Amino acid sequence: MTPATPSRGASFGAAAVRVFDLSLGEMLWSRRSIFLGLLAGGPVAIAVASRLVWVLAPEETFRINGEEVSGAGIFGLMIWLLYLRFIVPVLGVFYGTALIADEVDDRTLTYLFTRPVRRAAVLTGKYLAYLGCTVLLILPSVMLVYFLMVPVGGGSIGASFPALLWDLAMLATGLAAYGALFALVGARLRRPLVAGLVFVLGWEPGVLLFPGYL
Repeated sequence: MTPATPSRGASFGAAAVRVFDLSLGEMLWSRRSIFLGLLAGGPVAIAVASRLVWVLAPEETFRINGEEVSGAGIFGLMIWLLYLRFIVPVLGVFYGTALIADEVDDRTLTYLFTRPVRRAAVLTGKYLAYLGCTVLLILPSVMLVYFLMVPVGGGSIGASFPALLWDLAMLATGLAAYGALFALVGARLRRPLVAGLVFVLGWEPGVLLFPGYL
């Protein structure tokens, strides 16, 4: 018989993948995802209503400050005002702050840390699960709004497709940045959700009122 060797923990990558797999399923089937799925459906409802108005009254045009706006222009405004300014930060707050804070509140973080898994792998796996979950919520919403709005007013889907790719890249960057920021907030503060909402709904709209050089 040979003496038993102490078991080594899983590698960083393998541990992160295991945590990712576990966390993604929990996120997708949580009550939080149902609420935020409805939130992501708001722009789709607006796009459907706009398309119905255009179909029922094609002579009517969308105007902003008296100037006619194409469907692609309206889609760009929706990306900026609804997704980048509101939905993406809210997703980052609700999911990012919960990555660690929920484990602390439920007192399940101890079980993760007692396993032979590096703490960095736990956070990495949860963060990747957050990215996967939010992308699965946002991507279908954006694509539906795109195909509903761009043809309005005779717009061409093919001509605006490169702009769509840039929009998707901006959304992905925003989700990654907000998720990382609020994951840190969730790990450091006792009431991370309140702090995150104050930042998103208070600081960010307010800071736009200041000149850029400040």
